[in-house]
Amino acid sequence: MKSKGDGILLNVTEKKEQTITQLLNGTIKSIKSIVPLKLNLQKPVISGEVLKLKFGVLIGITGDAKGKMVITGDTETFGIIGETMFGMPLEGDMLVSFSGELGNMIAGGLSTNINEQGIITDITSPTILQGNTTLTGYEKALRVPISIENAGALNIYLLLD
Repeated sequence: MKSKGDGILLNVTEKKEQTITQLLNGTIKSIKSIVPLKLNLQKPVISGEVLKLKFGVLIGITGDAKGKMVITGDTETFGIIGETMFGMPLEGDMLVSFSGELGNMIAGGLSTNINEQGIITDITSPTILQGNTTLTGYEKALRVPISIENAGALNIYLLLD
């Protein structure tokens, strides 16, 4: 026999799972609409480990869904995406600036996509992560591995609070 409280817990769990699914779908839709290269998106995986990276972009997600989006990859991969989008090689500060803007566009697209589903969110300004960086302090991490034809690979992490 279930108590009254069990139904509330189940509804909260179902709502969280639905929100996570919408975040994933919104992220995938966003990157497909922004990156003008052939993408091979692999199955999202739950990542329980500490996130370690050498280069990436972190953007906070606020509102109904709280957490962070982190896009990681080699600087060369970000550079090839930038060159494809803008028709010129990007290096140094221009590459760093572009990487932040790419993250901003993907997270902004995510926010727009899930707002259409009734989940109200906003995003923070992008933070560039360079060097040996370790991220901790999140409840759950979902990783979407992406292979990009002739460019390399990116990983998009949704770090959920």
